[in-house]
Amino acid sequence: MEKTEDILQGGSSAERIECGISPQRPVIQERPILSVLVGAHFMHIMDFMMMLPLGPQFMKLFAITPQQFGTLISAYAFSAAICSFFASFVIDRFDRKTILLLLCGGMGIATLICALAIDYRMLLLARVVAGGVSGILSAIIFAIVADVIPAQRRGVATGTIMSAFSMAAVIGMPIGMLLANLIDWRASYFLLTAVSWAMMIVALRVLPPLCDHLLHHQERHPFRQLRAIFWVRNHLYAFALIAMLMFAGFSVSPFISTYMVINVGMAEVDLPYLYFFGGLATFFTAHFFGKLADYHGKRKIFGVAAALSVFPILMVTHLSPVPTVFAVGISTLFMMLVSGRFVPAMALVTASVTPRLRGSFLSFNISVQQLSAGVASLLAGSIMGISANGALTHYDSVGIIASIATILSILLAVKVDSHPE
Repeated sequence: MEKTEDILQGGSSAERIECGISPQRPVIQERPILSVLVGAHFMHIMDFMMMLPLGPQFMKLFAITPQQFGTLISAYAFSAAICSFFASFVIDRFDRKTILLLLCGGMGIATLICALAIDYRMLLLARVVAGGVSGILSAIIFAIVADVIPAQRRGVATGTIMSAFSMAAVIGMPIGMLLANLIDWRASYFLLTAVSWAMMIVALRVLPPLCDHLLHHQERHPFRQLRAIFWVRNHLYAFALIAMLMFAGFSVSPFISTYMVINVGMAEVDLPYLYFFGGLATFFTAHFFGKLADYHGKRKIFGVAAALSVFPILMVTHLSPVPTVFAVGISTLFMMLVSGRFVPAMALVTASVTPRLRGSFLSFNISVQQLSAGVASLLAGSIMGISANGALTHYDSVGIIASIATILSILLAVKVDSHPE
């Protein structure tokens, strides 16, 4: 903290150079930084995504209901929300690189606990730990993007970060499911542990100090920090936009794999195709939506993508037994548009706040995201049930609620203004 205070008060030249905020410092290379951030995002996206296709196995292995599986998802989300909320008060006081390194190591510990879980309660505890780390990690990733990448290229950069979802679906999920089918579901999380610690080493070697935000940082009492963030109407519109978007997505997506196996008739061994083709498509569409957002406006492209996403949401949640090829096609369209709309939305949200508040704002934003995701999973799990023949019921109602939330998010996006850079 002494070094931080010196920097804020002017500091010595050596200290300023060490922290990377000297006026004479070399131009930051964006590509290596983005590569590290994509890897870190891939790591924690994989941690979450691996739970989804394992839903049918967990329901059998631990004898749990759809509501209990929904609790696994929501516990992760609520933990991320709480940890992100409290982290937001201090996240802007430190070098972003240092925080990223600590969180990569923490993710390795969290996935190790998950791999060692012997019953439902221990698995639930492991998801709470993983969610807490993941929430703060996601905030720091997007804070670094907003700090390093100029506004005119931020849509593409956000799309690049979001391509981690595609990498997780195309590369990570098939490998994880292969390990789960050939060895055990725990093998997937042991692999994630190794990947997390490897990412920490890579980030240590590649990232420069990331302290520019400290030039604008102001020490605030927690209540003043809350006021600085939540007493701005534009921030509230941004939070509401993300909340609705996350609610719409996470009321549907956690149950897709289980619904496809139980109701649509897809074999569990075919589930990797669901994520492979969906991820492969989103790899291209994430960049595509990012470029469109930069050229045609983030708000406009979000509105179009969100409106189009209503159709696959309703199709997925109303699907009857169909051939696997058709089911994979519908789910691919769902992933393309549901993840694609998030790219211009995040670019719009990150531009709605001044740089000196960006780390705290994005940490609060992650808290709002995860809280909304947790509520969505709990609500969807409580609406759904199991019929006498073992099929999931009322998933179609969940799809209608998700569609209404999507329409509301479009209306909220109109209210969000970009802060001048």
